[in-house]
Amino acid sequence: MSFLKRMFSKPVQERKLSNVKDLTVNDIIVMSDSFGLPEALRAQEFQVSAVNSYEFEHNTQTEWVLQGNNDIQFFLTLDEDDKTYLKFSLKILHQDVESLFDLEQFSTIFDDPGQAQLERQTDNTTTSGWSDDLYRQRVFAQVGFFHRKDHRKDTLSQYEGKDSGEQFELYALYNEDQDKGIDIEVWQDGDTEVFLTLFKPTTDIVDMYPGS
Repeated sequence: MSFLKRMFSKPVQERKLSNVKDLTVNDIIVMSDSFGLPEALRAQEFQVSAVNSYEFEHNTQTEWVLQGNNDIQFFLTLDEDDKTYLKFSLKILHQDVESLFDLEQFSTIFDDPGQAQLERQTDNTTTSGWSDDLYRQRVFAQVGFFHRKDHRKDTLSQYEGKDSGEQFELYALYNEDQDKGIDIEVWQDGDTEVFLTLFKPTTDIVDMYPGS
């Protein structure tokens, strides 16, 4: 009976992956060799190590955590408007911020009404290819919630409590071409995280395939 069952059972369909939106944990992306990409991204393969969610008042964003051959983590979201762009984020340390910008000028980002302008001082090996000469502020103290859940398959709690996500305030600046930016997340405990962001066409991912 078990032999006949195996004979007539339907073959398992291999999962196909053709859209970034369908990425999940363990999937692999392959980046193009375009010189428009920073060296740390160019012609590299990355595996999705986690999927998180950023919840704002009017939308929820999927975040894919990318791990490559080195110890640097990158974060990928989609910037969707008239066109869809890949948004790569690189978390930088205090010494990187101190190298890139005048700290007194940087502190004006948190001054109401949020019209800061930042000029780059000096790149280092970490930030090279990720930064630009000048940024202007576009987002001031936008409230969001961070969830260590994939909202595409897990329901996000609408109630306060341990499942409501971690609340933060977002501050964001962009360069003139709006293809590079800075995201600053200020958490309720006062912890502040700074990310350099890079917006690239979806064609810069040249291949994707399911993980094991």
